[in-house]
Amino acid sequence: MSPADRILESPAPEGLTIEDDALQSASERDALRRGWIIPAIIGSALLMQGLEATVMSNALPTIARALRVDPLRLNMTMTMFLLASAVCLPVSGWMADKLGAKKVFMTSMVLFAVSSAGCAFAQTLSELIVGRIFQGVAASMMVPVGRLVLLRTTPKSELVGAMSVLTMPALIGPVIGPILGGTIVTFFNWRWIFYINLPVAIIGVALVRAFVPNVKEQAVSPLDWIGIALTGVGLAGLIFGFENLGRDILPPVEIAGLFALAALCFGLYWRHARNNPHAIIDLSIFRLQTFQTGVVGGGFFRVAMGATPFLLAMLLQIGFGMSALRAGLMTFISAAGALVMKTTAPPILRRFGFKQVLVVNGFICSSTFVLYAFFQPSTPHWLIMTVLAVGGFFRSLQFTSLNGLAYAEVDQDRMSRASTTSSMAQQLVQSVGIGVAATLLHFITLWKGETRLTWDAVTPAFAIIGAVTFISLAWYVRLPKDAGAELHGRPGRGGRG
Repeated sequence: MSPADRILESPAPEGLTIEDDALQSASERDALRRGWIIPAIIGSALLMQGLEATVMSNALPTIARALRVDPLRLNMTMTMFLLASAVCLPVSGWMADKLGAKKVFMTSMVLFAVSSAGCAFAQTLSELIVGRIFQGVAASMMVPVGRLVLLRTTPKSELVGAMSVLTMPALIGPVIGPILGGTIVTFFNWRWIFYINLPVAIIGVALVRAFVPNVKEQAVSPLDWIGIALTGVGLAGLIFGFENLGRDILPPVEIAGLFALAALCFGLYWRHARNNPHAIIDLSIFRLQTFQTGVVGGGFFRVAMGATPFLLAMLLQIGFGMSALRAGLMTFISAAGALVMKTTAPPILRRFGFKQVLVVNGFICSSTFVLYAFFQPSTPHWLIMTVLAVGGFFRSLQFTSLNGLAYAEVDQDRMSRASTTSSMAQQLVQSVGIGVAATLLHFITLWKGETRLTWDAVTPAFAIIGAVTFISLAWYVRLPKDAGAELHGRPGRGGRG
């Protein structure tokens, strides 16, 4: 008798059959995969992007000196990344449905690594911007498609916990990014900040291939080329308009024309998508109050998240004269605080609910952004680090709440478009945040009559950006008390508008 036969012949524990035991073990394995393994693996893509963003932000002044350009012009490398990502995002959901999310996800990780190597070989600002554009194209598939896999394989009652695990690797990037970036540009060549993506991509692809299921729609709608063209041109016009505002690069008439073109394209898309069941962005999703709150209301909060890394690099390195390593050692504490919060977010949301957390925590987060405006060269470093840590801690809770709430009422057949729409909106507002921050620095410098950037031209920008984040409270306070209750396995009337 074989060992397998002996197991089948042996008596089962009282009250439990062999079949029940096997089913229970399979269920536990599935829960483990959904709760930890799959979110952590998908998070490796977010790790690459988060690592790249924070390393890049901290290295901007050093790269500017190496390429002999004005540091404020380096914001183009961040803006163009986000622009390319936002423009290409609408196609990512369709590709995942058509080809399979797993295949698209792995391909995007490889493309991100290859384009990172291209950035490392750049000899001019133009070449670096081109490399960043290709990185943005890869990221447009990598992050939303990975999130889509998670949304389609995880029950809503487990979604908050899975989202917390998903973003943990993404937070490791910001934790080690400033220190790693500062070390690289201080002791080595800045080009190594792009090479570090290569081993992460190799490991990530291997793990995805082994553990992540290939989620694929059976019926795929035709690709909405008109919608893609209208949203792409509209986003490009909007972002380039903010990018060139007050820069003396384009005449005011042309800048106004960019904003007018964006408004026209968005208006035409709204008309195109109203009665089109195959529209690339499903505008009807915004009728769900929870989705509208997470995406539109949360957008005002995310503007500051796009602007803050850029502004901190300008303040600490150019304004205060710190080295990249020293500035990195100070700013990493913000991401460390965010990482600590991730383990406590699910029980906090279960205890107090989404509405109460978003309102109270949103006020705290907005206040910490405004506090950055009071930093001066004489401010003790321990105090700056404390404020950054507190801000990172509470912002992490806000991100977890917004990301989970957005999908509370979305049906499975609309998850693809919901994920694409949410990711597109996030990339848009973050790129606008960077453009607005650079524009504010330009205007404040001119207003002060300075010929170069100084610390007291950066700090007012924090106050203005921080004030913008308070607008998001208007969406949070209108939520019903039980908004997002489905995510905790409890019935609720939801937030349908």
